[in-house]
Amino acid sequence: MAQLIKKNPLFPAFPALFDDFFVKDFFDWNDRNFAKMGSTLPSVNLKETEKNFMIDLAAPGMKKGDFKIELQNGILTVKSEKKEETEEKDKEGNFLRREFSYESFTRSFTMPDNVKEDDIVASYKDGILNIKIGKKEPKAVITPKAIEIK
Repeated sequence: MAQLIKKNPLFPAFPALFDDFFVKDFFDWNDRNFAKMGSTLPSVNLKETEKNFMIDLAAPGMKKGDFKIELQNGILTVKSEKKEETEEKDKEGNFLRREFSYESFTRSFTMPDNVKEDDIVASYKDGILNIKIGKKEPKAVITPKAIEIK
């Protein structure tokens, strides 16, 4: 079975160089993660056990004070903002070099109904933010009661 490929006979050495640039999703601004463009959006692992939900968020190079975690209306939001600035000046106070960087992200997770809102613990170690969320005890199943008609 033959594939349909558009070829340019004038430039056979560059068969798809320009096509790749304009056809691929380089200009797709609807992709909110911008993952194809080298995003700083951290990867997340979600795990559910019998008693807890666990979220592991990979954010190397941060400090625990860089994070803000909130639970509001059943949505857990993890935010981070980090700013760095370095400067080197000569003897007269003129800049020789000045660099600055800014990183931020926000990740939100919709929590199920069986989450204990007062049992959320977060820790940061070795570049991983760990969030442990307790579960409520399942409600006992109530068997229907037959009512006798008199």
